[in-house]
Amino acid sequence: MKIESGIFIGGTPLFLAFAIAYGLVTGWDEPVGVACLFLTAGLSIMIGAYLAFTARHIDARPEDNAYGEIAEGAGELGEFAPHSWWPLAISFSAAIVFAGAAIGFWLVAIGAVLMGLALVGWVFEFYRGEHAH
Repeated sequence: MKIESGIFIGGTPLFLAFAIAYGLVTGWDEPVGVACLFLTAGLSIMIGAYLAFTARHIDARPEDNAYGEIAEGAGELGEFAPHSWWPLAISFSAAIVFAGAAIGFWLVAIGAVLMGLALVGWVFEFYRGEHAH
């Protein structure tokens, strides 16, 4: 995680420079772009600091070793769903929510309810059915 934290922390000065340059070029008359670039710099430093904090509290990964071999990273990486339809249901619900922003807020409420149901289904996917444990 040291590499990832370095990438995010190293990007922060670049985003700050972009924000200042954008502000100077636009004469500070366009506040949304400047604010977004400053917020991007803030997000970059927050993510980098979190990754640096986490890297100090966990064991080094094979990716963190400059002389590491590919075989050191072999093995089980986690538990993944073999197949899941719930992300598709969440994406359709999100499409309904975003369409509701253009059509009417009554559709946003319907999409939000459907999205909540799909999210609950995805979270509790392994508590019932074929892959229950």
